[in-house]
Amino acid sequence: MRDMDSWLSEKKETGRRNAAEAVFEDIRTAIVDHKLTLGTRLPSEVQLAERYGISRAIVREALRSLQTLGFTQTRTGRGTFIVSESPARQLGGGAYSARDLMEARPCIEIPAAGWAALRRSNEQLASLTSLCDRMDDEEDVQKWVRMDAEFHGEIAEASGNAIFRKVVAGVRGALSTQSELVEHVRGRRKASNAEHRRILEAIAASKEGDARGAMAEHLLEVKRSIIGTADEKRTPLKV
Repeated sequence: MRDMDSWLSEKKETGRRNAAEAVFEDIRTAIVDHKLTLGTRLPSEVQLAERYGISRAIVREALRSLQTLGFTQTRTGRGTFIVSESPARQLGGGAYSARDLMEARPCIEIPAAGWAALRRSNEQLASLTSLCDRMDDEEDVQKWVRMDAEFHGEIAEASGNAIFRKVVAGVRGALSTQSELVEHVRGRRKASNAEHRRILEAIAASKEGDARGAMAEHLLEVKRSIIGTADEKRTPLKV
């Protein structure tokens, strides 16, 4: 309890932009560095809001990310407790692990992008373009992650392959969860939008190889963000 009081007394100033991500990262770091130990109950939303000088709504968003990632667990009537010092491996309600997605996505989405470049209709291209434009302008994280999953689903649809379409649709919830975690932990929204745009441009130009390469690079960046190790930058993703 003394450690918690000491940590809480350290006032933190957080800018309005990406405030939830900054709060998430500060608490996550405190957990990993053992400043906040396993089993400890986190301060109330009011106390955390005061510590960071932000609203309770932003605190709730940060706490939601911590719980989704598996660092904490909220117990009704008791508060939020630290239950892990490392991210949980399960995504999408426990149906798929991060490893499952990282291994499977390249096998499905890289060829799907290539086929989409060759088979997409003008209507499908217009839909993908509109989606990319809206993602560039979207500030709400929850809406953005839903559109992110939709983007990958539409590429699978444009591939003209029913198996690709069904597989991507089946993991859509897990893709959204993964996208949300990467955004909160790494703040990759702008980078991801740029990667999506390169995929779209290759599909629009009907360049199969470029579409496959752009998708491969995007998935590699997602993988690097999930794993978070410098060594991953030296590990090429098979295309």
